Amino acid sequence: MRLEKKATVVSTSVAALLVLLKMTVGILSGSIAVLASAIDSFLDLTVSLFNYFALNSSEKDPDDQFHFGRSKIEPLAAVIEGVVISLSALFILYEALSKIVHPRDMSHMSESVGVMIASFIITAGLVAFLLYVAKKTNNMVIRADALHYKTDLFSNGAILFALLAIHYTGEQLIDPILGVAISFYMIYSAIPIIKEGTLMLLDAALPNEDIEKIKEIIEAEPVIQDYHYLKTRESGSHIFISVHTVFNVSISLYDAHLIADKVEAKIKEYFEDKKVHILIHMDPYDDSEMNDEEEEW
Repeated sequence: MRLEKKATVVSTSVAALLVLLKMTVGILSGSIAVLASAIDSFLDLTVSLFNYFALNSSEKDPDDQFHFGRSKIEPLAAVIEGVVISLSALFILYEALSKIVHPRDMSHMSESVGVMIASFIITAGLVAFLLYVAKKTNNMVIRADALHYKTDLFSNGAILFALLAIHYTGEQLIDPILGVAISFYMIYSAIPIIKEGTLMLLDAALPNEDIEKIKEIIEAEPVIQDYHYLKTRESGSHIFISVHTVFNVSISLYDAHLIADKVEAKIKEYFEDKKVHILIHMDPYDDSEMNDEEEEW
């Protein structure tokens, strides 16, 4: 089993445990913050399950229907995860505002504090593991999952602080105010996930620094006289690059192909953590202006 899939199994198991603990204590205590955290953990469980099946599908080989494979399932999963985080934040915001309008006291404070301490420790361990996997694999789904649970870690710490503050001050309004703050923080954290996944689904070009490195590699080959139509896109853990290179008309196809292979190897070495697919078109002259005119017609 791939390390990424193992990570989703671990996160799913942890989320299931946290849902059971938080939901029980949240219902008994009447704490909006704890109940909100329980709902968030339930959504974590759903998303982690979806991520597992997404990764399982994305690694399938290309077939007659999907010639480029199913790697776009990964950014799709990231977008869905970001939307789920945002929707759960809106629900938490609604519950918090309701409690501000209709105040109600909390109970079972000791149990609430205990479960949030346990939740904080467990989530911290999970975040450390997911960050390790994300750094090792550079997988977008795992990075999104790590960010998701990282927001949980911050919110768990804030909830724990609020519960202790309520316990010592008796001010019940701290609970819903914290719920409002958590909801806004969750939406803020979801925006980058949704943005990155959407750009990938729309076949946005690679970052400028990566494109400049590709240009540098091509320009380093003295036999290549010029190049044009450099196009890039990213799909999950896959990178697709195409470019037209201009050679001297007298060069043999064999020699031009060797140079193209050399360029391809250097680009793949630069993107060592990705699966790189490169299409190098070899031109005997610069046909870019001619092709541009044809496109205008």
